[in-house]
Amino acid sequence: MARKIRLSDIAAQAGVSTATVSRVLNGKDSVAPETRQAVIAALDLLGYERPEKLRERNGGQIGIIVPELTNPIFPLFTQYIASSMTLQGFTPLLGTQMAGGATEDSYVEAMIEQQVSGFVFISGLHADSTASIGRYERIAERNIPYVTINGAHPSLPNPDFSTDDVSAVRQAIRHLIALGHRKIGLASGPLRFIPSREKTETYLDVMRHMLPQEKPRLVHTLYTVAGGQSAAAQLIAAGCTAIICGSDLMALGAVRHCRAVGLSVPHDVSIVGFDDSPISGYADPPLTTLRQPVKTMAESAVSTLLAMIGGTSSDVGKMKFEPELIVRESTAIRR
Repeated sequence: MARKIRLSDIAAQAGVSTATVSRVLNGKDSVAPETRQAVIAALDLLGYERPEKLRERNGGQIGIIVPELTNPIFPLFTQYIASSMTLQGFTPLLGTQMAGGATEDSYVEAMIEQQVSGFVFISGLHADSTASIGRYERIAERNIPYVTINGAHPSLPNPDFSTDDVSAVRQAIRHLIALGHRKIGLASGPLRFIPSREKTETYLDVMRHMLPQEKPRLVHTLYTVAGGQSAAAQLIAAGCTAIICGSDLMALGAVRHCRAVGLSVPHDVSIVGFDDSPISGYADPPLTTLRQPVKTMAESAVSTLLAMIGGTSSDVGKMKFEPELIVRESTAIRR
C-alpha cells in the first residue's frame, strides 16, 4: 500500500506552497515546468510513490550517447537531458562508451533497432575532426532527428549546442593576467577534437595580443587526471606559473603533480579548470574553473530535438553558450 503523501513535506522539500503541490499532484497545467519538476523530484527524494497522473507517458524512446561516465560532467549532462525528456513523456536510452567496449556506431544501430525517435550525442565522434561524418548522414537518411552537444562539426547541418570555448579561454587568461601572471600555459586535449582546437587557437591569439613578449606554452594530452599530471610537469618545467586546463579532471591532475614536487597551489602555481563539474568545489583547493551552463544547454538541446521529432524543421544551427568564470582557491596573486 502506498504511503499517504503529506503535502507539507513535499512543499518544504520543493520550496513551493502546498497549493502548488496540490496542483501538480492533480495534473493541472497551470504550473511552470521547472516547478512541476521540483515537486516530482521532492516526491522521489522523500520516497513517495508517484500518483498515476505523474507517471511518464510513453511518447517514444530517445538515444543518449556519451563518451564515458568517469568524467563527472557527462553524468551531469545526461541527468538534465534525461530529466527533460521524461517530463515530455519520452524514455531515454543511454549508451556509454569505454575503451574496448561498445562503440558509438554499435549503440546507434542497436538503438535504431529499438525504434528510437531521435538521438542526442554528447562530445561524440562529431567533435572529432578526423572522424567520418558518414555515420551521421546515414542517421539523417533514415529521417531520424539528432542534435549534438559540444563539438559543432562544420560539415554537419544538425543543431549543435556548445559552450563558447573562445570566451572561456579569454576569461581564464584575463583572470590570470589580472593576478600578475605572465607565463601562462594551456593543457588541453588532442587537437583533432574541435573544442581542443578552438581553445588552442584562442589561447595563441590572446597570448599574441595581450602578452606578445611571452612564448606560448602548450601541451595536448588526454582529458584525464593522468593527462593533467603529465601536462603540468611539462608546463612547469617550461616556467609556467599558471595553467589553464581543458577539464576539471586535468586540473586535479595538475594539482596532484604540483604537490608531488613540493609546489603549492595557488601560491606557487595557479590552476584553472574547465566544466565546473560537481567535484570542483570540493577539491583541495577548490578549483577556479569555467562553468558550462549544462542545464540550459541540455534543455535547449532536448526542446529542439522534440520539436524536430514532432515535425518542425529546425533553423537553430550552431548555438554557443557563454561560460562563467567561477573563482575559487586554486588561483591567486603571483608572488
